[in-house]
Amino acid sequence: MDAVSGFMAWFAAPDSEVARWVLQRGVAALFFVAFLSSLNQFPALVGERGLLPVPEYLQGFHRMRRPTLFRYRYSDRLFRWVCAVGLLVSGLLVLGIPQAGPWWVPLAAFLVLWGLYMSIVNVGQTFYGFGWEMLLLEAGFTVAFLGSDQVPPPRPILILAVWLVFRLEFGAGMIKIRGGPEWRDLTALYYHHETQPMPGPLSRQFHLLPKWMHRSEAAGNHFAQLVVPFFLFFPQPLGTIAAAVVIVTQVWLVLSGNFAWLNWSAIVLAFAGVGDSAVHWLLPFIPAHLSSAPWNSASSADTGSTTPWPASGDGVTWVWVVVVLAASLLLLVLSWWPLRNLFSSHQLMNAAFNRWQLVNTYGAFGSVTKNRVEIVVEGTLDAIPAEDSEWREYRFRGKPGEPDRVPRQWAPYHLRLDWLMWFLPLRTVHEDWFYALLMKLLGADPATLKLLREDPFRGAKPRWVRARSALYEFATHEEFRETGNRWVITPLRVLIRPIGLRED
Repeated sequence: MDAVSGFMAWFAAPDSEVARWVLQRGVAALFFVAFLSSLNQFPALVGERGLLPVPEYLQGFHRMRRPTLFRYRYSDRLFRWVCAVGLLVSGLLVLGIPQAGPWWVPLAAFLVLWGLYMSIVNVGQTFYGFGWEMLLLEAGFTVAFLGSDQVPPPRPILILAVWLVFRLEFGAGMIKIRGGPEWRDLTALYYHHETQPMPGPLSRQFHLLPKWMHRSEAAGNHFAQLVVPFFLFFPQPLGTIAAAVVIVTQVWLVLSGNFAWLNWSAIVLAFAGVGDSAVHWLLPFIPAHLSSAPWNSASSADTGSTTPWPASGDGVTWVWVVVVLAASLLLLVLSWWPLRNLFSSHQLMNAAFNRWQLVNTYGAFGSVTKNRVEIVVEGTLDAIPAEDSEWREYRFRGKPGEPDRVPRQWAPYHLRLDWLMWFLPLRTVHEDWFYALLMKLLGADPATLKLLREDPFRGAKPRWVRARSALYEFATHEEFRETGNRWVITPLRVLIRPIGLRED
């Protein structure tokens, strides 16, 4: 019995109630944003009449064997029902309603979110090919086993959440060290704030900081991603200090750009390393130990013990322990492949090693783009297109457009079309989805136009559309004072010559 009691004392993490509170509600809030983002954009991008229709994609889906509710049938109506359920369940978790019940209720709720969102991601094609999609799925599955207020936070799951943060941060750090020389010579931030996929309202101010501060940023990034993550596994207060460093650096990234829910996920998950006593030290009005938690008060009242755990003979308790240990063992076994990848000279970035997208590898911006080239989409009503025709530009919500426009803060909301527009100059404009977009614009498709900030033809059909490139650079302080413009725009060349619809 002493061994059992010792194990139970280790298994329970009474100093991690705040961590569990933040992890569950934070991850649920990110699921809410993800389902909302999908509800607003998915049908126009990959729905029945989207740019890359799911029904066509599913015709060859049997070869991929990815789990999804849409495997045998897809409709926009069914998709909207999936999003509605996801929004409802994630909203309830943010409010803490499932957490007030038995341990299996939040478990079931998070597994529902995981299954529903995985169904969307696995048919979302290139529009859902971002690392933070699998990060959200893995986070949702992991925090599902944190239990409810009726049981103490389980230490194995908290350790696995820390392991997720470690892979996220250390993996990103290793990708940078093995990537372009600009990270090793500390010049990456000379360019990154200007050339990142979707600048935010403060990105220009960050870009115009002195170069010594940019070098300090790069050095601080290496420290935060290559050194600090190891200390997340240390006892308190070192674990909390390491988590605080991760949180502060991620807040810096939130302020400097728009990276969907990537940085917000890191902030939420970093709380796995935060102890209640440290939170109490910083915020004295929060108890050092949340003794009002039902599992704690019930234990004291029923057994007269100060051990924060129900009686060892409680069958329900042991079922919970077995479930947590089984999930922990599964995630531990699956950790072998990403662990090996972290120290491989051919390190993969943002890759899953199993069809369930659990225990993945992460990383971003191994090399930094030096120049910002934007793809500009234009249309004209002229019967015969020419260079001197009146070409009107389609304005996007997140990507840069007008020279005097201040970029908006969108994160954690994800503008998928705008993000993919950033990749076009780095790859090729001759993507199937981009030509499909041009065809939708020629037809003035209402669903597609809703993805944009401004339709220059106000619902009318243009006769021709084209795509050209332009160099975007942040204006210096002097240039801004002279012109009031935040961007200096230099037209480059036409990439896709005018395309029109055949007239019957």
